[in-house]
This record gives sequence, structure tokens and C-alpha cells, in this order.
Amino acid sequence: MIWLIGSKGMLGSEIARQLTEKHISWVGSDRDVDISDPQALLNFADSHDTSAGCTGRTASNGKVPEKITWVINCAAYTAVDKAESDAELAKILNEDGPRNIARATRKIGAKLIHISTDYVFDGTGSVPYTEAMEKKPLGVYGVTKAAGEDAVEKEMTQYYILRTAWLYGFDGKNFVYTMTKLMNDRDALNVVSDQKGTPTCAMDLAAAIIKIIETSDKAPGLFGKKSAIPYGVYHFTNLGETTWFEFARRIYELGKRFGRIQSDCSVNPCTTEEYPTPAKRPAYSVLDKTKIQNALRIKIPSWEESLEKFIKSPRFEIK
Repeated sequence: MIWLIGSKGMLGSEIARQLTEKHISWVGSDRDVDISDPQALLNFADSHDTSAGCTGRTASNGKVPEKITWVINCAAYTAVDKAESDAELAKILNEDGPRNIARATRKIGAKLIHISTDYVFDGTGSVPYTEAMEKKPLGVYGVTKAAGEDAVEKEMTQYYILRTAWLYGFDGKNFVYTMTKLMNDRDALNVVSDQKGTPTCAMDLAAAIIKIIETSDKAPGLFGKKSAIPYGVYHFTNLGETTWFEFARRIYELGKRFGRIQSDCSVNPCTTEEYPTPAKRPAYSVLDKTKIQNALRIKIPSWEESLEKFIKSPRFEIK
């Protein structure tokens, strides 16, 4: 059984949906379980783990006893700009929380998938970042997420850290929904054109996460020691690279084509300097996906392909 932490967020909701569609047993927690409280995490795990070998009791609901074998942590403080003035809470959720989750996961004998970010890099590079490159985070958000990675690596050996970027999905606020709404309401928009990265559709990231679990569970070896995909850090976004301006322009084109945008709107480029924010953004944050592609033997869709699939989906609904 899978324990999905942050199950009501944008990524967590998509993972939950796909797990259910694949008839994979899972249990979710969100703000109802405080990840800053180690005992709260253990209490939740104990109350939902019905395997006699773990809890010393058998299931009373008539179902086959299940043991939590995987934990997926999607919980995080993701308000990048707000984090600059809310550093304490960002640290609690992005560093202390993952540490507590890692300890709880280890204690119940499960494996962990922890979601991280491109913000662990400073964005001064010019070629896609590999997993082995040195972390140099910018701002409170990046620093706390990098510290969260370090905490997981210190507490566990059976873990996967997945860094992603520019995430959007059907459940919750994101750049695609925001742009679509603004393009329906305004005659013109200025969008930053000197920050380069790669969008990630939550559908694709969720599928990759589940693929890791399925691949590992099918591999021989006690507790996955001979897992088909080695433990460690991986990068996942869609393929290709773009700027926020180019991303927005493509959203407008597809929005008009599929009837999501009813008005005419001029999308214009601007510089980071012209659009200042409390937190400094990486100028270049393209992530190299070679490692996960080879490990899972998957073909990752391009960002353009996934964006079109997202916008024309009947699930598309601006929040």
C-alpha cells in the first residue's frame, strides 16, 4: 500500500487519480496530518497499516491486511516569493517535514519518493543540469528545498528524490490556468522572456512516479535491494526548453484553438528586471532527464505535446 502525503495538492491529486485508475491501494494525508510532528506521522502510519507483521494486529474490516511499503511526499511550501518573508514556515515544511517523513518511512520499513525542485540550482548555467551537479540554491524556497533533500539523504538509503520544474496540472492554481484567465480578461500581457526552463505536466510526472514504484516492486530482491531503478536523485520535466513568454504564447495559441480563450490578447515579452519579484528566479533551469529515461526506459513527451493534451482535455477547468 502507498501512503500519499500532500494528497489534495496539484500533484498529489493527480497521483491519487492515477493510482485509483490502476487499482493500486493507497491512503492519503494532507493538512490533517502535521508533517512537523513526528509522532503524528507515526500515528497515521500505524492506524492505516493493517499488516499483522507491522502492527501486531489483523484487519477488522474484512479486507486483506496491507502494509505501507511506499511513501510519496508531495507536501511542500511552494509560495516562492512569500517564502522570503516567511522563512520559518518554509523551513518547517520543506526541511523539517521531509526529515520527519524520512524517519517515519524508515521506521515502518517503507521506501520514499520525495518531490524537489529546479530551484536547488542557481540558474547560472547554460546546459541542462544533471543530478550530479552541485546545488547552489537561490532564495529561501530553494535553500529550504535543498536542505530537505539533504535531510532525506541523511536519514534513508531507500529513497528517490525527483526534481521537477514549472509544474502545472488540473487540480489547483498554476501558470497555465492563470494565463488562460488573464488572457480572457485583458487586452495585453507582458511575460518574462529571459528565464529559460521546461514546463512539466502533472499527468506525466505522476505517471513516472508510479512507474518507479511498479518497476521496483517487480524487481527481485528483498526490500528492493536489486531494484531495476537504483535509489537516488532523478530529474523529471517534459522534454525541450522554452521561456515563460514562449510558454504563455503557446498557451494563448492552444487556448484560442480549443475554445478556452474567447478574447483577443496581445502577449508581449519583458525582462526579469522589468518584472521584479521578492525571490530571485534561476535564469536557466533546464534539467537533464537522461538518467530517468534510461532507468525507466520511458519516452518523455515534449512540453508542447503535453500542453496541448492538457488544454484540450475535458478535465481542464480554471480554478
